Amino acid sequence: MASTPVYRWRMAPEGLATRRQLRALGLRPGGQDVAAQVERPRRRRGPLVAYLYRVDRAMPVRPMTPGRRAALAAAMAARRTCPACRRDAGYCIPRSLGVCVPCHDNPANGRTAEETPRVR
Repeated sequence: MASTPVYRWRMAPEGLATRRQLRALGLRPGGQDVAAQVERPRRRRGPLVAYLYRVDRAMPVRPMTPGRRAALAAAMAARRTCPACRRDAGYCIPRSLGVCVPCHDNPANGRTAEETPRVR
């Protein structure tokens, strides 16, 4: 079994790209195995690793279908809807708050202290 080549940060050869780099090119890995990896040293924890894929084997990104577009819109609407006041906050509600900022700042908006989500 051959091992995966490891390169230093910014030293990978041409023709290899990360998932983000492939996406910027309008491509996706398309089921291919990892061709190599790059490692960047960190001071406190282990190395930061990024997997590389071959650009010549990458496939075009699948087009957005109406069903996928509707599902994505519904998911984003759910992230913006405050569970306390049921209004669209206009931004994605942070999980650490659990409610929109006005409801968080004024807990007397119909919620008791027991119902207010706690930050973990």
